[in-house]
Amino acid sequence: MPRTVLITGATGTVSTALMGALEGAGVNLRALVRENSSADGPRARGAEVVTGDLDDPRSLPPAFEGVQDLWLLTPNGPRAPENNMNAVWAARQAGVERVVRLSAVGAAHDAPNRSGRLHALSDRETEHGGMRWTILRPHWFMQNLLNEAADIRATGTFSLNMASARIGMIDVRDIAECAARVLLDDPGRHHGRTYTLTGPRSLTFDEVAGRSALALGRPVTYLPVGDDARRATLLGHGVPGWIVDMLEEYARAYASGWGDLTTGTVADLLGRPPRDVADFVRDHAAAFVPAGGG
Repeated sequence: MPRTVLITGATGTVSTALMGALEGAGVNLRALVRENSSADGPRARGAEVVTGDLDDPRSLPPAFEGVQDLWLLTPNGPRAPENNMNAVWAARQAGVERVVRLSAVGAAHDAPNRSGRLHALSDRETEHGGMRWTILRPHWFMQNLLNEAADIRATGTFSLNMASARIGMIDVRDIAECAARVLLDDPGRHHGRTYTLTGPRSLTFDEVAGRSALALGRPVTYLPVGDDARRATLLGHGVPGWIVDMLEEYARAYASGWGDLTTGTVADLLGRPPRDVADFVRDHAAAFVPAGGG
């Protein structure tokens, strides 16, 4: 009998990619959404859609009924450990066998950012939730570059407060495929494992710009800016203050060398190397190049 996988964070970038990776793989997909208005995307990927809110534990039991595997992705924010707690408890009460949780690179109780410390709390609770568990800790998403696509299209430049940080960034599609591999394998195979997922090499944003220019066939330049300038840009785009603070903490950590790491885990799980940033840019070229290719 096919296993039922409950997907949380079902409308987000990683979970959407995961549903794509699991489509046609012989599992029953069930997607948790807060409101029915968000159901179209998951439903188009073949998922049964259920409503529930990780902020409200009373809303969760029907969504977890009959589930064997939980993909656990909580929203970034100060309530993340509470959301994780509610999901883990609902899963345990429903008899879920396995939890595969999306954490973050460097999650630890002494991480140099609040997000990393909050993830560490949720990781520890997941480990002691009474179910089989696997934790994925991905590095900086290449898809974050899509936030700079409008500037690259318009001016051939992009600005981040990362100084000369070197980062082992990863394509979300590789994260999703690793998660799918874990979920499709026997529940015992990856139990008790924490996987740090990175791209193939650690790059500065000058190097990202150079590789992007070659992939696009047009100049791309990285223009580092200070924290205050980046903060003003993000707030101007309506990014919540807590998220702006979190991103600034990560940027400072990365600028100090904290993100200069890679692992071979993606290749070990998938049997192929992870995608390079040039692959990512080529695959998303339409986002970075003006209409007509000029």
